[in-house]
Amino acid sequence: MSPADDDTPVRAAGCVLWRPAPPGTASGLELCLVHRPKYDDWSHPKGKLEPGEDPLAGALREVAEETGYAAEPGTELPTVHYLANGRPKEVRYWTAAATTGAFAPSDEVDRILWLAPEPARARLTRPRDRDLVDALLDKLRSA
Repeated sequence: MSPADDDTPVRAAGCVLWRPAPPGTASGLELCLVHRPKYDDWSHPKGKLEPGEDPLAGALREVAEETGYAAEPGTELPTVHYLANGRPKEVRYWTAAATTGAFAPSDEVDRILWLAPEPARARLTRPRDRDLVDALLDKLRSA
């Protein structure tokens, strides 16, 4: 690998997956968080894009692979940039409403949680993921 390759961002995509909350719940919606045992963290479903893959298609593929749910994509959220293992990483996110599906644990994701926005913000491991909760709520309010 040449030094220039180290500066090429790793491309990834994901969704802030949501669904209507059960009747009688004050929040009105729940967010899906995934637990990755490899990192022992809670995050939004996301993953690396395959070569040539459209970012939105990759985001929906990752949601399905990690959560077991199909999703209806909404608007794009802010792109997140950070270093992962010393390399720049760029993750594009969308809002996505869960449609059908069911979770099955895997080596990559062993648990999911459906939480109201505030408990979801508190459970997320990284602050950059918490900012996406606020961005989702802003997008849904303005829709």
